[in-house]
Amino acid sequence: MQDKDLVYYPQDEMTTPLIPVTTGCSYNQCAFCSMYKGIRYRQVSFQDMEMQLRNGYPYTERVFLTGADPMSIGFPKMKRLLEMTHRYLPYCACVSAYASIKNIKAYSLEELSILHDLGLRQLYIGFETGRDDVLKIMNKGHTVAEAVEQALKLNEANMPFNSVLMYGIAGKGESVENGLATARMINRFITKKVITMNLTVFYGTELNSMVEKGTFAPPDTHERLLEIRTLLENLEPRHSTLFDATHPTNLVKIQGLLPKDRNRLISEISKYTKSPDK
Repeated sequence: MQDKDLVYYPQDEMTTPLIPVTTGCSYNQCAFCSMYKGIRYRQVSFQDMEMQLRNGYPYTERVFLTGADPMSIGFPKMKRLLEMTHRYLPYCACVSAYASIKNIKAYSLEELSILHDLGLRQLYIGFETGRDDVLKIMNKGHTVAEAVEQALKLNEANMPFNSVLMYGIAGKGESVENGLATARMINRFITKKVITMNLTVFYGTELNSMVEKGTFAPPDTHERLLEIRTLLENLEPRHSTLFDATHPTNLVKIQGLLPKDRNRLISEISKYTKSPDK
């Protein structure tokens, strides 16, 4: 990895040691994303990764693998990397990384179970929405059925993951229906955390071109907040699940456990979703 390369990581990993695995994005076609535009995808050499690990604090308990989707390196390389991590950081109990539905599909259930046992214990996955039409417009590269199938495979492999959702992504007039559809999708599997992000239209993206052409109209603030409330009203997790709307893009910063804190979270959002006439 070059010093000039931009490195992105979840806010939960702000203090976590970083291990470079890929640069750029192996897919890099999502209509809303500007993070890796103009950056060539490549895999970091094992020599460079080993250098980072060798120079790490030996009592490190957690590391984050950087890149848009480190899982894109495939099972043999990921297995080798995790084994190398354990060799240099024997106290590391959790390796975490971004992941995509598209690349998780390439792993068998047995392979995911092996990676979990080797220390891969936390994935951050961009589900975005539970509507196929919206996924297609945003060129996300997977369908709802594929997302659920891969999530259930991760559940069976005992691989914990966080589900990243993007409200506002369905456009003007569609937010409540999108919230309902997304809640229905999430209810079909077990996720450790639901992380919400607010749709942002970045310059230079395909989404920005769609907005300029008038083929996509972002929802207003009131509608976006209604979508968050709809999610909270309809998420029915089988296990206690953290709902996290503290990412910097969020309109209102709230956090709590579902279902225990549902009423409190809805009450907080409802302060901002009253009819503009009132």
